[in-house]
Amino acid sequence: MIPRRSADSPSWYTLDASEVGELRRSRSPALRCALSALQTIERKLQVTIFSATRARLEVSIRVGPVSSRLPSVLEFAAMGVEEDLEDLNALAESTDAAVDSQALASAVDSVTLQPILPPAIPPPAVPQVAPVPAVPPVLRPLAPLPIRPPVFRPPAPKKEEAGSSSGSDSDDDDAGHAGAVPGSTAEYEITEESRLVRERHEKAMQDLMMKRRGAALAVPTNDKAVRARLRRLGEPMTLFGEREMERRDRLRMLMAKLDAEGQLEKLMKAHEDEEAAASAAPEDVEEEMLQAALRLERARRRRDDPDEDVDAEIDWALKKAESLSLHCSEIGDDRPLSGCSFSHDGKLLATCSMSGVAKLWDTCRMPQVNKVSTLKGHTERATDVAFSPVQNLIATASADRTAKLWNTEGTILKTFEGHLDRLGRIAFHPSGKYVGTTSFDKTWRLWDIESGEELLLQEGHSRSVYGIDFNQDGSLVASCGLDALARVWDLRTGRSILALEGHVKPILGISFSPNGYHLATGGEDNTCRIWDLRRKKSLYVIPAHANLISEVKFEPQEGYFLVTASYDTTAKVWSARDFKPVKTLSVHEAKITSVDITTDASHIVTVSHDRTIKLWTSTDDMREQAMDVD
Repeated sequence: MIPRRSADSPSWYTLDASEVGELRRSRSPALRCALSALQTIERKLQVTIFSATRARLEVSIRVGPVSSRLPSVLEFAAMGVEEDLEDLNALAESTDAAVDSQALASAVDSVTLQPILPPAIPPPAVPQVAPVPAVPPVLRPLAPLPIRPPVFRPPAPKKEEAGSSSGSDSDDDDAGHAGAVPGSTAEYEITEESRLVRERHEKAMQDLMMKRRGAALAVPTNDKAVRARLRRLGEPMTLFGEREMERRDRLRMLMAKLDAEGQLEKLMKAHEDEEAAASAAPEDVEEEMLQAALRLERARRRRDDPDEDVDAEIDWALKKAESLSLHCSEIGDDRPLSGCSFSHDGKLLATCSMSGVAKLWDTCRMPQVNKVSTLKGHTERATDVAFSPVQNLIATASADRTAKLWNTEGTILKTFEGHLDRLGRIAFHPSGKYVGTTSFDKTWRLWDIESGEELLLQEGHSRSVYGIDFNQDGSLVASCGLDALARVWDLRTGRSILALEGHVKPILGISFSPNGYHLATGGEDNTCRIWDLRRKKSLYVIPAHANLISEVKFEPQEGYFLVTASYDTTAKVWSARDFKPVKTLSVHEAKITSVDITTDASHIVTVSHDRTIKLWTSTDDMREQAMDVD
């Protein structure tokens, strides 16, 4: 076997010359590997291991610390050819040539063989991580809760003093103060939740007492006075988006706070003195100028017509209004009524209802009214109806987004289309040539009744536009809407020239006075406001009804009185001189939706959700009619 261990020592390997020849002639890769290893030993030892002249060659290699890898290499090479070299082993036994194994072994031992090592692969670099210091757990001993007996102490200090206690004994002191029981000197511990509940209760009680104190204070109702007082108290006159009622409530709470601090009397006394000294002269001058203007106007009238007495005429008109009584009642439709209007001569009455049908009534034969014609054409409920001031033409508005023009026979003359949402109120221009409509699309429009074309499309309200009315000379138009704002527009330029802000809820009714400079508005805040267009401000606020005001109307001839209709089932007559109540018309059983007055102020009509038409006439006029009949 090549190589083979000798029998006497397992550390020695023996080869002869014939075996070497067979190795050289062999083509086996394993044998060639063994031969190459032997040739390497020849070069290292500078001796001839395999010689043809020698009968036997014996190679002995000592396995030791220095050459420990060479035998393993030879043994590895020989392991694969053990079965292929059985013949060589037989040949080696018959060969006589030999070499002194001791000399060769000593030569081999003197040579240091360098083993062939595989390339070293360095281990991957791992970043060093700082060691986490081991923190020994801190064991805190749990002390038993002591049983505290009641501690008798002097009366507890105030809350501020209790809060300023030192930190060393804060646990004991805070618990003692928080747990004090009223009416006793014993103090106990309370929980945090109980303390928070007690604080919330005390704060709620303080707020309640503040509101009660504020309700007992006298706060100005005039917005101008509220602003002036806020300014004198060093507070902002108005906040962003603040309304009149909110501003008044803010002043009330401020005054209540000052009253609680004991500063109100002293502060208000100084402010009232300042106000009296600063505003006495301007107010007196303004009042005197107003009275002088009234005197001049009366003087001119008396000069032009010596027989005219304005005050007597106003008194006569108010006396007639005070004697109003129900003259006629008629069922107007199967559905609730939404609008009404007298003709220019007062002989015809137009009504509309939520069924979408408008009707004409003859009022010449009162106390009975007879239906003249029915106007059918709308596909949705009718929202308003108006008679032309110069001829017998009727205009209706509807929730079907259209307005229609009719004659007294019930024929549709024009249809006005263009609005993007349902319509509100409708009104004729004093010339009778134009008609104005309002809509929930936040616009109002002016139409030509001859051509049916849209002349103006006005945008300016932030929410739906509901009411509309024209000035007596036709130069101005007023609109109101759900944004609680009334606007006055110049028809010649199409621009908004005045915005009247004062209502706190949507405005539903608006009406011009025949004098040209007074404007009445009514809305969901249950008040009616009188505006002076010359001063551009509210002249008077009438707390008119217990529910929203659906419509307002000035007496059309001279404007001596004003009528308001409300959802509280009543209509009221107010004096235009001092805006005091004159008469309350309360017969309806449901919400009153509309009201109108004849040109000569002899009749008032109201319509309601109870589906009835109520005609109101002065008793003096009824007597005159009876005398005429006689």
